[in-house]
Amino acid sequence: MNGAPDTRFASRSVPAHLTRGVLGFGSLVGALALSPVVGWFSLLLLPLGVVALRGCPACWVIGLLQTVSLGRLRKSCENGSCQLVSRGR
Repeated sequence: MNGAPDTRFASRSVPAHLTRGVLGFGSLVGALALSPVVGWFSLLLLPLGVVALRGCPACWVIGLLQTVSLGRLRKSCENGSCQLVSRGR
């Protein structure tokens, strides 16, 4: 392990991540809400929602936490004990 933080779900910025969330959750809700109106065609929104959320709603939440904490927290290990410490800016 190289010591680099795992940020595979993080976005470049919080607004970009929130935009992905609006698109993803909106597509998932839209697919279900529009199904009585347009039928099975509304289910075409499901893949868009899944891609925008990078797989699942929990993955999006993990990414939001990573995006917010990126650059503000770091892992510090001393004497076999690791903890999160705030970076002074």
